[in-house]
Amino acid sequence: MRKNIKITAAVASAAALALGLGACGTDSDPASKSESGAQADTSKALVVAASPTPHADILNFVKKNLAEKEGLKLEVKEFTDYVLPNTATQSGQVDANFFQHKPYLDDFNKKNNTTIVPVVNVHLEPLGLYSKKIKDLKDIKSGQTIAVPNDTTNGGRALQLLAENGLITLKDGVGTSAKLSDITDKKGLEFKELEAATVPRALNDVDAAVINGNYALEAKLSPAKDSLALEKAEGNPYANFLAVKEGNEKDPRVEKLAKLLNSDEVKKFIDDTYQGSIVASFGAPAAS
Repeated sequence: MRKNIKITAAVASAAALALGLGACGTDSDPASKSESGAQADTSKALVVAASPTPHADILNFVKKNLAEKEGLKLEVKEFTDYVLPNTATQSGQVDANFFQHKPYLDDFNKKNNTTIVPVVNVHLEPLGLYSKKIKDLKDIKSGQTIAVPNDTTNGGRALQLLAENGLITLKDGVGTSAKLSDITDKKGLEFKELEAATVPRALNDVDAAVINGNYALEAKLSPAKDSLALEKAEGNPYANFLAVKEGNEKDPRVEKLAKLLNSDEVKKFIDDTYQGSIVASFGAPAAS
């Protein structure tokens, strides 16, 4: 049984309050005091916010098998949404997070005036189209409803997947920022926008749904086997990475974790555990 601490929406107000205080830059802000990383107490556990699957699973593998040898104390806190991990990192409630890709982070920082930065890429979760009613992509027809994530980046990403598979047509040049209003030909389809985490639960109520890789796995769906359409890994900008508040990149604990997350042992764990549904994306540090 996991010993991780589950974080729920009940702490949202506390995280928001802490974020507000952090934005003021007061001397009492603990995150500000440790921003350089040099003042970080390396004897304390590094607290990392993560989505349950696969992020927390990967971190727990590191915690159980690799961290002690590197002298790293690691604590994993699970979040089930895409907002609190960043606000908690910004406020200093946690030291780092592992749940997101660069387009999402860029959009989040811009909208929330936060200063979260990537540290190192870890893996890619291909976005996929799933259905409990349809067995083949060609069977999707006019009048049917498809659920898509409602956040800016994953919503646009979902529409691109549908366009690449001939289900809709988009305006030229909209890229991954595409919105429903950018669809020039719906081909008779209807769309239902939902929070990304809730899309899998809508599968019984819609004809098909575009689901993020981590949420698909949580719903016992195999992206490699169960999807009607799946993002290609080659040239994909959506690698998930370890992230921290700007200024904390050189925290020795963060550097140790980054090294372990890009280790051969973690790559083998990802390959063996997810069988192509999750793909290791090691290489150069994530773009800043």
